[in-house]
Amino acid sequence: MRCDEISVVIPLYNKEREIAAALASVLAQTEPPREIIVVDDGSTDRSAAIVAAFTSPLLRLIRQPNAGVSAARNRAIAEAEGEWVALLDGDDEWDPRFLEKVSLLSAECPGCKAYGTGFYVRDESGALTRGDFPRRRGRTDYFAEAMRRYVLIPSAAVLHRPTVLSLGGFPEGMKLGEDQYLWTKLARTADVGFLPEPLVTYSRAADNRSAAIYTPERTRFSFEDLYDVSASDESNEYVARAAIGKALTVCVKGGTEEARRTARFFGWTRRNRFALWKLRLLNMLPAAWRPAVMSCYNSLAWRLAKRGL
Repeated sequence: MRCDEISVVIPLYNKEREIAAALASVLAQTEPPREIIVVDDGSTDRSAAIVAAFTSPLLRLIRQPNAGVSAARNRAIAEAEGEWVALLDGDDEWDPRFLEKVSLLSAECPGCKAYGTGFYVRDESGALTRGDFPRRRGRTDYFAEAMRRYVLIPSAAVLHRPTVLSLGGFPEGMKLGEDQYLWTKLARTADVGFLPEPLVTYSRAADNRSAAIYTPERTRFSFEDLYDVSASDESNEYVARAAIGKALTVCVKGGTEEARRTARFFGWTRRNRFALWKLRLLNMLPAAWRPAVMSCYNSLAWRLAKRGL
């Protein structure tokens, strides 16, 4: 994989405070990509105007009515000219050597259809914390690692475009877990390479991260569809983990019946018993109590994570 074979894909929705820095981090790459495709997904702020003010010949801005992050990514992937697509969210940033180092990794691990790197997390105060990612370089057992750590996140993933297209792309209409949905399908059919260097800064503080603005989905896609008796136990457990994690957010937003259905469908899980019981207990509380209870739990978990606990 050469850097000039990579199309950068940026979905954009109401990120006027962050998008300039995200684009600047792409334009500062030591090895430039083939192109940068930004799909403005119906922003109502100045996001698109800020992108349009950039004069780089690499940059292409596409505007569409709001259809969700998966539809925006799929539109960019469909329009891309490169054999590979590098994903970047509009509020995250790359280290200047991100593309160069992923290209070198692909030479070390030929044949993989996805490559990921480590990342930092920027919190509300601007402080950076090293992400929880694997420490081993090279070809990885995706599901074994992803049950414990982050192997692929959208802003640190470079994907083989024909493979993504053959798998149907991101699940449109899914508002949470759409990345894990695609990672599952991809890792069941292809190898994944990983570079344990934090070359991406993920913004936890962004105003419109999906979990923060979640509203009920209208989609034909569900994690239940990914349960496959012929697949490995590890991959099915990963599906359960993603589904239960999503259901926790849905539960907090008042989705009692959807959370109950998830707990019932994935009741067989062995590796996710704690999360499953957390979901069941949270779902038993009055809906009005759930946001405060979950906020306290997440705040404590984040503080422990920052201390390496």
